[in-house]
Amino acid sequence: MTAPLTPAAEPRPRTPGLRDFYENPEVPVASGTPRTLRQSRILARALAGTPGATVLDVGCGDGSAAATAARLLPGHRLVGVDWSQDALHRAAARMPYVVRGELSGSGLPFADGAADAVLFSEVVEHLVDPDAALDEIRRVLRPGGHLMLSTPNLAAWYNRGLLLAGVQPVFSEVSLRGVHGRPGREVVGHLRLYTARALRSFVAAAGFEVRGVTGAPFHGVPGPLRPLDRLACAAPSLASILLLHARKR
Repeated sequence: MTAPLTPAAEPRPRTPGLRDFYENPEVPVASGTPRTLRQSRILARALAGTPGATVLDVGCGDGSAAATAARLLPGHRLVGVDWSQDALHRAAARMPYVVRGELSGSGLPFADGAADAVLFSEVVEHLVDPDAALDEIRRVLRPGGHLMLSTPNLAAWYNRGLLLAGVQPVFSEVSLRGVHGRPGREVVGHLRLYTARALRSFVAAAGFEVRGVTGAPFHGVPGPLRPLDRLACAAPSLASILLLHARKR
């Protein structure tokens, strides 16, 4: 017997992906001022002998970090780069130059060796292919150009205690739809996390000379614990945020 014909099922709604997540204006695109200030001071010292340097802020978000950095980098040209149109619209109010660009696919819209330095702040933990991203950053840097990378530390002092207690560590995600099993209420879309040792090895393997790794505090640490978080910066392997300075070989 022939089965009766039934109407076609209604098409299922498309599941939002990573691009939708980062184009959502509700997703945070700014990071803490203490991290920005520490990172900018390191870069300012590195560029002391390079007047009028071109600095690309790759993954500039809303431009607030670049605006803070600009005060410590007078005389240098900061260019914000992001693939989120919403973020670039907000960044344009804080920076004189913003450009839409991607680290994958067509790549960054700059010639080989066009930049003296790249700020790569709180971006690598969001990437599906961080290897390709570092290859592209290396391409646009001149020989000897500086990479300033920052990322959350998987082995931060409080994460060590949380893991011992069987709790999902801070900064890690298991879903783009909600927070599960870890402290905090905000989904931030992290796909991977690094320890200080892993970050050094990863960046060196991409063709950079790692000049140093330092620590920075995390603005999301509860107030009573912030003095301890600042003290932990003295030992980068325990700090909340890893700040890595490298040069292109």
